[in-house]
Amino acid sequence: MTSPGQDLEPVGYAELLAELKARVRATRFRAARAANTEVLRLYWSVGRDILDRQQTAGWGSKVVSSLAADLQREFPDQRGWSRSNLLYMRRAAEAWPTEDEFVQRPVGRLPWGHVATLLDRLKTREERDWYAASAAEYGWSRPVLEHQIKADLRRAVGAAPTNFTEALEAPDSELAQQLVKDPYVFEHLGLLERVAERDVEQALMDRLQDTMLELGRGMAFVGRQVRLSVPDDASGQVEEFYVDLLFFHVLQLRYVVVELKVGKFEPGHIGQLGTYVAIVDDQMRQPEIHAPTVGILLVTGKAGATVRYALAGTRVPIAVADYQGLPADARGALPSAAELEAVIEDELEHRTDG
Repeated sequence: MTSPGQDLEPVGYAELLAELKARVRATRFRAARAANTEVLRLYWSVGRDILDRQQTAGWGSKVVSSLAADLQREFPDQRGWSRSNLLYMRRAAEAWPTEDEFVQRPVGRLPWGHVATLLDRLKTREERDWYAASAAEYGWSRPVLEHQIKADLRRAVGAAPTNFTEALEAPDSELAQQLVKDPYVFEHLGLLERVAERDVEQALMDRLQDTMLELGRGMAFVGRQVRLSVPDDASGQVEEFYVDLLFFHVLQLRYVVVELKVGKFEPGHIGQLGTYVAIVDDQMRQPEIHAPTVGILLVTGKAGATVRYALAGTRVPIAVADYQGLPADARGALPSAAELEAVIEDELEHRTDG
């Protein structure tokens, strides 16, 4: 990476960049950890209130259902207020009777999903505290915690970590990475939607890359986030665009542009894809050799997946609205809309189940 007018990085640049990256990650983790503590404190207090009223006032399970419905109505974007999660809160308050026993102990350093695993998989307070301390000390992700419980690690090791400290977990540990993305933390802060969209988009990009190579029948991968530079003759400035996925069909000798959008379909997405297709066709295609560039737009949101296709050399950015509208030779280079929609729906269903 160079600055304008420089060919080489200044001495010490790489070291400073590495230090700044580490500092950003550490700060991000500390903020997430502090937010996680407040989420756990809130959830424990809700569970304590439910438990107390059930024990002293005879409240039944129907009241929990009513609370869940009313809280979900008030906070529709937060997943934490389902009936099942309220029952987890009650169980947490029952397992750790005081707030300090819960928040000030190793379990208070774990994401809520870890706490649910401890409640589901283990029967005694001693076991739960042992695995909580180990998960916090060694930075276990939730799948690792589940594996260690299934493998009965406590029986094999015999003692909890003796060097447990209040030091922060390594920002690059699996636990830290999971905590930074924990949905209960970010929905509590009102940031869940942006984080979830980035997370889903990366997973879908990985899946689409594999799918295009599998279903593309002769497709070769060129790159992800491929930079396209377009000079502005009037201002002399260079505008840069980034293509999500770029492929080259070796049998048809044509470029294939793929754009993915997570969220609501917007007309501007169509124009953006058309622009990218036109730039690739102008800058990268050799007209005497290559067939016209084609593009695919995939938009996935709550209403399902939307697929649109683009073909270079047309008067409008998107020449066709569906797969069948493409010329036969172009159709031969691309997966159908049905195939792509199936991939998106399968990936989203897999992530929801997980």
